[in-house]
Amino acid sequence: MLVGVATRGYSRSLEPLGPSVKTRGTSKSAVSRRFVAATAARVEEQLSRPLGDLKLAVLMMDGIHFGEHVILVALGIDESGKKHVLGLREGATENAASCTALLTNLTERGLETTRSRLMVIDGGKALRRAVREVFGKRALVQRCQLHKKRNVLDQLPERMRASVSAALSQAYASRDKATALRLLHNLERRLAKEHPGAAASLREGLEETLTVVGLGLPRALERTLATTNPIENLNSVARRVCGRVKRWRGGEMIVRWMVGAMSEAAKGFRRLKGHAGMPLLIAWLRRNDEAIDREAKLNVGAA
Repeated sequence: MLVGVATRGYSRSLEPLGPSVKTRGTSKSAVSRRFVAATAARVEEQLSRPLGDLKLAVLMMDGIHFGEHVILVALGIDESGKKHVLGLREGATENAASCTALLTNLTERGLETTRSRLMVIDGGKALRRAVREVFGKRALVQRCQLHKKRNVLDQLPERMRASVSAALSQAYASRDKATALRLLHNLERRLAKEHPGAAASLREGLEETLTVVGLGLPRALERTLATTNPIENLNSVARRVCGRVKRWRGGEMIVRWMVGAMSEAAKGFRRLKGHAGMPLLIAWLRRNDEAIDREAKLNVGAA
């Protein structure tokens, strides 16, 4: 089914066995039952596998929409720039319980909370809170620039969207954080009087859209880590595989299909563009760890 053979056409897809051999278990219902059992086992395997051996520098989270359902996806990037699908759960990034449950599941499976990581997330406030609750100061958050741009443009009339989009792109293209901040604050002030909703959307989490700017990373790596595009790219595989389903029968069914889709997508994973710059990112993360550890020692001494 994942490779495009419908249950009703399964028997026709088999090689002919000759008149003396009877085929068994090729009916639509039988194939469907085996598919459900197999994918349920795969879900259990994929969503419970240990994560302790993965040296992850980056964790990305975003939601993929299927009608009225949303599947939260967690994607890890290890220190060599290789991608790993870590987990998924039904629920939106605006749902605090779903976000916390997914992150807690990752830590229970061995994802360390004592080492700093870059957390690339969409603009969901609940997801931001969940990241802070689970990882504390070890989470260095990068808000997705594409989500931010879409959120701001959605608050504007059509006639203004092209110019504001260009202004945002100019700011996000800057390699200097101070310059990018100045451009974004200037845009916010220009929008504030006539379009306060757009200005407020831009203002919310503004600095966290620039977390990776100015770190000296290769341009290609910086652009990749500034958005949740690696998860967005999974969308095409997920929609190709899951698009064969005519009617979803609840979130459990979507999760089973999504695990299959993610497994298919993982076969084509390549290292991030600019992965040669990962040591620079890792050095920055370790400096954050050192600062947190120094602060902790000072607090102990003061007590």
